[in-house]
Amino acid sequence: MSETLRKARTAVVFLVIAAVVGVGWWQMHDLRSRASTDGSDAGAGLTLYRADEGVPVPQIAGKTVDGQMLDLADLRGHVVVLNVWGSWCAPCRAEAPDLAAISEETEPRGVRFVGIDVRDNPAAARAFARNYGITYPSFDDQNGLVLAQFTGIIPVSAVPSTLVVDKSGVTRASVIGRVDGSTLRGLIEDAEKTG
Repeated sequence: MSETLRKARTAVVFLVIAAVVGVGWWQMHDLRSRASTDGSDAGAGLTLYRADEGVPVPQIAGKTVDGQMLDLADLRGHVVVLNVWGSWCAPCRAEAPDLAAISEETEPRGVRFVGIDVRDNPAAARAFARNYGITYPSFDDQNGLVLAQFTGIIPVSAVPSTLVVDKSGVTRASVIGRVDGSTLRGLIEDAEKTG
């Protein structure tokens, strides 16, 4: 085989490899971009819903970790922040101080926070709330039945997760994973302008 033919073959192989790597990178980038904007479960992060795309929140009633009854229907007319958490979850512990502070800041404006405590026991959940100064109620969801009603809105294995719901009961944003305090404040302000 001549030296020229060998160089040409090597160049073709390198071009094919570069094309495969480039296409792979583009597909991964496109998948991540769609995951953050279209509500799909393709990846973790922030999903925003336009006014005509919001997902109605299921109507849920049940016991809280304090043994009280709670019905989401009673919160219609308020912006509601739903946070899925567990006392066993390290990212939940990391975001808890922001959630406690923002719930107190926004309560005078009519914003309501509700937790969904999953795969936990009420004693551990109450201790968690005390330790982090969380005063809002949380559904006791030891068996996962409350969270299961959010299938299609958030993955049932995504702990923590946060939903911001407008006054008409429609989801305006979801955050899979730890929510940042400044991001949450902005999402609440946006939801206050809709619904």
